[in-house]
Amino acid sequence: MKIIKYFFEFVTIISLFCIFKIIGLKNASNLGSVLGRFIGPLFRSKHITKQNIKIGLGELDQKKETEIINSMWSNIGRTFAEYPFLKDFKFNKINFDHIKINGTEYLDEIKKNNEPTIFYSCHFANFELMAMELDKFGIKCAAIYRPLNNFFLNPLMEYLRMKYICPNQIPKGRMGMREIISKVKDGYSIALMVDQRVSEGPRTPFFNKLAHTTTIPAQLALKYNCKLVPISLERKEGPNFEMTIHEPYKIEKTGNDEEDTKNITLKINQIIEKMIITNPKQWIWSHNRWK
Repeated sequence: MKIIKYFFEFVTIISLFCIFKIIGLKNASNLGSVLGRFIGPLFRSKHITKQNIKIGLGELDQKKETEIINSMWSNIGRTFAEYPFLKDFKFNKINFDHIKINGTEYLDEIKKNNEPTIFYSCHFANFELMAMELDKFGIKCAAIYRPLNNFFLNPLMEYLRMKYICPNQIPKGRMGMREIISKVKDGYSIALMVDQRVSEGPRTPFFNKLAHTTTIPAQLALKYNCKLVPISLERKEGPNFEMTIHEPYKIEKTGNDEEDTKNITLKINQIIEKMIITNPKQWIWSHNRWK
């Protein structure tokens, strides 16, 4: 039954991708917004979404909560509809200027000094664009991703990621960690999302509630003296975005790696908390973050 389900999903997504490509980026993004609002809630628990909003933002009135949920699904739908246009985002065709980047002076410095850096962010807006823009800027970079469960669809998504987002893609997991270390030793920077639950990470406060959190940025910063760079991405209107490279920072070592890892990971969570609070309508509240 799972094979039939995955094949049906694959055919449906390919069909939608073809429709999106035919109608163009702007119309596709708008259609994706509608599809996201209507179809998205059918596949994720409404209870989890509302509970997560309560954890992160406190008690909200019904109107505000509904507005955040609808905007979240709208953004997810738009992001899905924009996948067929990754090539256009990558190569900036004529009259295709949809991304404004702030903080490029930090990227200039990192590129000039050839410093392996850990870029981290959240699943905001069209989150795939983060690693793409770093690669376009000339940053020697590798991106960490989670392979899809759908084995029909996963090869296509891996192709799109390697072809148009970042050629150096590293799957999550223990084998992936070895490749991450190898890349850092070779002078590569690493781009990853740090806002979702991991199976083996320590339970670290996130919006004042313990949640399993990745320690990859902390481990790399401690062992290889990598700078840490938060990146925020905001959807402005339709398929238009503003990406901000925040000031790089180095961690202070105390000699106690376990305690340092704990403190660095907590600080990262606190930084992304602020990003989410600033732009709550574009974060994926439907993810079971505090499971």
